[in-house]
Amino acid sequence: MASADTKSMDPLRKKSIQVSSYDNVAGLLIALLVIIGGAVAILVVVFITSRTFRSQVAIPVILEEVAGRGDHELGIARDLEAPGLEELDEILEPQMEMTLEAITDAISSQEATLEALEGNANASGSGGGLGDSRPLGPLSDGDDIIPRYERWEIQFTSTELGIYARQLDSFDIELGSFGGGSKIIEYAKDLAKDQPTRYSGAGGKEERLYMTWKTGSFKEADIDLLNKAGVTTNNRMVMQFYPADTENILANVEKNYANGRPTKEIRKTIFGVKKKGNEYEFYVIRQTYRKV
Repeated sequence: MASADTKSMDPLRKKSIQVSSYDNVAGLLIALLVIIGGAVAILVVVFITSRTFRSQVAIPVILEEVAGRGDHELGIARDLEAPGLEELDEILEPQMEMTLEAITDAISSQEATLEALEGNANASGSGGGLGDSRPLGPLSDGDDIIPRYERWEIQFTSTELGIYARQLDSFDIELGSFGGGSKIIEYAKDLAKDQPTRYSGAGGKEERLYMTWKTGSFKEADIDLLNKAGVTTNNRMVMQFYPADTENILANVEKNYANGRPTKEIRKTIFGVKKKGNEYEFYVIRQTYRKV
């Protein structure tokens, strides 16, 4: 009886250890899910490690207190009284003392400019004092520092208008057109876009550092970008406006390059622009100094 029972159980035992079609399909699906999940994980790691993340680094703010005479008359001492005619020979020297309002008058009417210059000269010789020897600028007894707008020069390098526009956008630099009988500045920003953003504002309220091209192809490039934004440039001055953050970046780059030399000894700093990852950065091409 025992042997007969054993034989009758053999088919059941053989059936219990067989792999069914369901098990085959389930195992295949699990294997595929593991492979696909691993591949996705690898792609995610590659994507994250290949990206360039722009870190926010706190840059110390560098402020300058430049000596200026405010509304005092130019002279040879620290006298509130305007200089007399006998001191004129000592103080008459070529200067560029044009505010935005003066630039408007100069562009709109050459005759009016000549009359204004003549009036200033007469006023300078009408007093009996020695005038103020400090340079043009807000009234201050700060250091004898050459102002940034006189000491800085920025050289862009690009062969394509689109790349140049992206460089300007990278530093949040805006272009502006001013003059032609109007005291309103027309601005253009987001210059790399097909249609840059255009807006306008009163020239008297503009306090940002601005620069202008003397000559060259980049002056024409600024004109092209302004025209693309719909800003008129005929008989008007074209300017670049630098926000406070960008101005501070330039000041820090200049300071690091000077390597401990006081700012008042710096005569000229010439900056260049180079690519860094997907962004751009300033660097110093050269720096000249003066004895103080």
